[in-house]
Amino acid sequence: MVASEAFRAEPGSVGVVPSEPGGLLDVLSVAAVVLDTGGRITLWSPQAQGLFGWSAKEALGRYAAELLVADEYVDLVLGLFAKVMAGGGAWAGVFPVRHKDGSTRLVEFRNMRLLDEQGGVYALGIACDEAVLRGVERDLALSVPLVAQSPLGLAVLDTDLRYVLVNPTLERINGLPAEKHLGRTVREALPFLDTDVIEASMRQVLDTGVPLLDQFAIGRTPADPGRDHAWSGSYYRLEDPGGRVIGVALSVVDVTDSHRAAAEAAEARKRLDLIARASVTVGTTLDLERTARELAGLVVADLADLASVDVLDSVLEGSVTTAPGPGTGQALFMALAVAAAYDTDAVHAADPVGERTTYPAERLVTRCVRTGRPVLVSHITRPDLAHIARDEAAADLLAREGAHSYMAVPLSARGQVLGVLGLLRTRNPLPFDHDDVTLAGELATRAAIAIDNARWYQHATGTALALQRHLLPHPPPQAAGLEIAYRYQPAAVASGIGGDWFDAIPQVKDKTALVVGDVMGHGVHAAATMGQLRTATRTLAELGLDPARVLRHLDHITAGLDQTIATCVYAAYNPHLSRCRIALAGHPPPVLIRSGQAPELLDLPAGVPLGAGGLGGAPYETIPLDLIPGDRLVLYTDGLIETRDEALDDRLDLLLTLLTDPDLPPEATCDRLLAALRHPDAADDVALVIAQVRAHPPADDKNTPT
Repeated sequence: MVASEAFRAEPGSVGVVPSEPGGLLDVLSVAAVVLDTGGRITLWSPQAQGLFGWSAKEALGRYAAELLVADEYVDLVLGLFAKVMAGGGAWAGVFPVRHKDGSTRLVEFRNMRLLDEQGGVYALGIACDEAVLRGVERDLALSVPLVAQSPLGLAVLDTDLRYVLVNPTLERINGLPAEKHLGRTVREALPFLDTDVIEASMRQVLDTGVPLLDQFAIGRTPADPGRDHAWSGSYYRLEDPGGRVIGVALSVVDVTDSHRAAAEAAEARKRLDLIARASVTVGTTLDLERTARELAGLVVADLADLASVDVLDSVLEGSVTTAPGPGTGQALFMALAVAAAYDTDAVHAADPVGERTTYPAERLVTRCVRTGRPVLVSHITRPDLAHIARDEAAADLLAREGAHSYMAVPLSARGQVLGVLGLLRTRNPLPFDHDDVTLAGELATRAAIAIDNARWYQHATGTALALQRHLLPHPPPQAAGLEIAYRYQPAAVASGIGGDWFDAIPQVKDKTALVVGDVMGHGVHAAATMGQLRTATRTLAELGLDPARVLRHLDHITAGLDQTIATCVYAAYNPHLSRCRIALAGHPPPVLIRSGQAPELLDLPAGVPLGAGGLGGAPYETIPLDLIPGDRLVLYTDGLIETRDEALDDRLDLLLTLLTDPDLPPEATCDRLLAALRHPDAADDVALVIAQVRAHPPADDKNTPT
């Protein structure tokens, strides 16, 4: 432990330095007394009066032994006095002294002989209260070893914030000997630390007197320049016994290990949180592109500054093969998603989303999918960019944006490598490490399952949609006495293709059967069932049967299918009589729009859904409806009017409101209905038919059946 003269002197002072009251000597209150050769008191200090109780006027000229010493100690004192005056040396010790108030007090003495210029001899006695002195000695005995041996780094700085004391522990912490500290400010001695914050904290303590405790700091010192250390420091203002501010004390403890443990625990919690968020935010739908965007959006900021998701083209085509071994050549990828943690031109270095690109074996993403193992480039060099970026221009762009660390992680599910998750760091100064690879691998595995489910679902959905479109009528049907417009709109990909269908079936003598049906369920099974029912309906329609009888036959057919339920509206129109006969099987009611009148929902017997009546058949009823040119009949499936968050009556009211424009052609009316009533993420498909009556000459045959 070393102290500096700077602690005692004012800045820039030279020679005599005045001391403020309250110093150590003031605490001790050292008294001075001078005796002549006869033992008479010739000098008496003010401190002597404070110590012994006698004023100078009362003490001067009197024998010291008579004034201050009890009778039983007089001979002893005179002997010691004679020895000192004879040049036998100084005497030091504790002696009981009689106080003016009659009490006896122990006083520490230092007695010595003095000579004046004429050879005269005197005795000087320096004294202080023994209890006060012992207290100071105990404090010093405790504080000096405590400071020197303390496991805490301790320092004292003066009011100019210059070191005046450092203990060995602080020397070791800072990696500097005491002499490199003393007389210097923190900025001068330790420029590698955040000196602005440290000195501001010290100045605040000096100004306010309020300690600052557990101030956290991170930095590097000459003691260990290769790694960061963490310290907890506390600052206290120092005052002398008189209350004068003399500096600031600093205690420092190295908390690197606990800080590192806490940082690792926080990082572990962060990683677990990221995995937990992945379980609820990635794969929320069965949409392949959306799942890829969710994965890329999750990892940026928390793990990477730039992320890309690419899948093998063979996977999109439905190939079910494991990734070939290393060295097998190039690979064809399609980019599904690119995301960045901040606005950066680096996104333009990635493959454009939706673009297919072939890369050779030496490209890192190719190596990743071929080996099925992660690729880590902790510190990117310029040659590395040639194997990361898609071309030289992209490599230049990444270099300008500060790309310094990269990894590629395979997207593997069910034993097959589907693609790769590519990650870059540009602003984040830390390189990727093996813990990051493990985390990215966990996220990629979870996402790969969702991507695999999405791509198989997309493949199955595409098959169902293709089947359904093949089964539905393609050219707009032309019918005698009717202008027919129709639309089919599949559900959102995440919900799957349903079993909605429509048809306009020519019958004998210019008649037309209009059919709209809905098979419950989604996917290939629903589409295939729809095809069966549509074929059966066309066959029955050609027989010219009453609509109710057609529905009874369809109910019987549906009941024979495996757990199939369907709804249907069947309308047979005779243009010669301008009459329509309609029957329902659990289907939403058609809308009738007559010229000059408000649209209305037809009040028809609802019937039971097809397949719900059992093999014994279900009752259905045919209702006749006379029409005139200009009248419209709107047939639709429930996907047009039903939603999860709106009341059905409100949706039906909206449907009627949208049909109030009589001058809007049927084709435009179809578009209007779908635009207003269909949500992009609708969970059900919809079939819509609008038939407008046109003038048609009556038949020559008066016996034409109705």
